[in-house]
Amino acid sequence: MTATVAILDPDTKRPSDYAIIRRRVREAGLLEKEPWFYTRSIAAKMSMLAACLVVFGLFRNPWVQAANAVVLAIVSGQLGFQLHDSGHRQMFAKGWKNAVVGLVTGNLLLGMSYGWWVEKHNRHHANPNHVDMDPDINMVAISYSPDQALGRRGLLRTVAGHQAYLFFPLLLLLGWSMHASSLGFLLAQRSRHRGTELALLAAHALLYLGLAVFFLGPWSALLVIAIHQCCGGLYMALVFAPNHKGMPQVDDDSDLDFLRKQVLTSRNVRSHPLTDVWYGALNYQIEHHLFPTMPRNRVREAHVIVRGFCQERGIPYHEVSMLRSYRELLGFLHEVGAPLRARGRLQRSSRAGR
Repeated sequence: MTATVAILDPDTKRPSDYAIIRRRVREAGLLEKEPWFYTRSIAAKMSMLAACLVVFGLFRNPWVQAANAVVLAIVSGQLGFQLHDSGHRQMFAKGWKNAVVGLVTGNLLLGMSYGWWVEKHNRHHANPNHVDMDPDINMVAISYSPDQALGRRGLLRTVAGHQAYLFFPLLLLLGWSMHASSLGFLLAQRSRHRGTELALLAAHALLYLGLAVFFLGPWSALLVIAIHQCCGGLYMALVFAPNHKGMPQVDDDSDLDFLRKQVLTSRNVRSHPLTDVWYGALNYQIEHHLFPTMPRNRVREAHVIVRGFCQERGIPYHEVSMLRSYRELLGFLHEVGAPLRARGRLQRSSRAGR
């Protein structure tokens, strides 16, 4: 029999709340890998990708091509979830299998560095909504605190003041930004698979641009690429943005244990079979942050256990509908920009009174 070592709180010398909930989840069998689920999932996504390419090869109607570019953007988003899960080692017990899936999916199929994604996303998981250490709330285009907004200058200051209105248009640029950031990461830092990643990124660029021009011609290719990149970035951002934005932020003075740090800074989007597919199960953000290596198809079961445990302990558990999540997000961004709008009104009234 294997002995179980409990995680102890230094003051109480009793199992921590996280140790208790993890034991319940493990005993339910929810942390076991699901390789056949992921094998079927990978096959399905590759089939959808191939179908999109066939449509581009068969149809010359620009409206069909534009519509197919939107479909391809959704398929790319689903491949993004595949990259995400491989980075967390949710798929297979052996690390190298997850890495192969991540490198092929990220670098070759999406043109996005697997190493960049893992490094950035791990920092986010270690410090969710930390004002200084979470890379997801330290971005150039969007301000996530009044101090960030007031620190903006020039055009970025104008954007920060009206970011709730500009949020969705700005998301159209995310795909381009992720390509640039991942390439910059590989050029500036020594990634574990740097040579392989750069070679796969080069292969992606040649195949992506070459096949687009070959099948569509230069002008139609330009249209399809623009739609694909903008809609793909929009889709990914619509999935990731509600997860933490507008939830409590923490700093080095925050006194929270691991369980509460992950739960209180995360927002769940209410479950539905279609929602689960659309979000790649990341609508269960609380459970994902508590158990990041859990296979995607087991998170829904863990959701019941975690929510019940939080009710037992009196820990706030924030779960809302999809529309409510975006309302809360936009309301938060509008509030962050309020000091800049107030200063703008004051300056305009001052000039008018001269």
